[in-house]
Amino acid sequence: MTVPFWAWAAVLGVILLMLAVDLFAHRKAHVVGVREALAWSGVWVALGVAFGAVVWWAWGAEFAGQYFAGYLIEKSLAVDNVFVFAIIFGYFAVPREHQHRVLFYGVLGALVFRAVFIAAGSALLASFGWVLYVFGAFLVLTGVRMARHREQAVDYERNVVLRVFRRLVPSTDTRHGGKFVVREAGRRVATPLLAVLVLVEVTDIVFAIDSIPAIFAVTQEPFLVFTSNAFAILGLRALYFLLADLMHRFVYLKLGLALILVWVGAKMLLLEVWKIPTTLSLAVIGVILATAVTASLLRTRTAS
Repeated sequence: MTVPFWAWAAVLGVILLMLAVDLFAHRKAHVVGVREALAWSGVWVALGVAFGAVVWWAWGAEFAGQYFAGYLIEKSLAVDNVFVFAIIFGYFAVPREHQHRVLFYGVLGALVFRAVFIAAGSALLASFGWVLYVFGAFLVLTGVRMARHREQAVDYERNVVLRVFRRLVPSTDTRHGGKFVVREAGRRVATPLLAVLVLVEVTDIVFAIDSIPAIFAVTQEPFLVFTSNAFAILGLRALYFLLADLMHRFVYLKLGLALILVWVGAKMLLLEVWKIPTTLSLAVIGVILATAVTASLLRTRTAS
């Protein structure tokens, strides 16, 4: 797959433009309702699907299938991010009108960190092909661990990152609205909202360790790995506001995500034995995700 420089520049331009549009649309702090979140989710999904159509037109059905498989993997694993973000916001009592601002900068940082991880992963695979099998084994083990430990209480006051942050960065307990940094007693100090943003960034980095190797299972093209990640991540904020109040309904989703990680990990490990077609891989991921969501909704239909 040959990707000219202008294609990279165009994609980055579209991403920056959409981030600017999103920031302008949410320039005033307000509670994002379900209707607004649904509308924005539709925009982001339409953008991701439209880019897949561009890939199909420019490079063919096989590469388009790889993009859509990567997009679906990242989109499904992003739901797990939503679970954790809801826990973080609830734990630190972040007002709903300020949550979008935290997630906006969190997504911005996520795009940067993931670009770095993808570049590093591509370089490793280009130099050491056997790393693909390491990724595969890691994903299988991660999926098994996720399936076995689906519900874990978290005490963020004992979180190592938060404790180091509070020790190194002058902080205040005063919230100061939606500000991350304020001036108190002649010096700049971090508000609790900045600590929440740091936790959101670290959480996404941890999830990227799972999701990026998973996408390498369906494509080793850096352009497709990055774009499938980027277009899925861009819709993470809207997805959060759409699903945050429904988290209790998705009781089997964690198990479904675990099965997806095991599937893509096995796909990597079986590469020399059977190169699983992209269409089959995409279909299996879709079936697992749809089954987990449907079973969850049926199980909790009386609790809604």
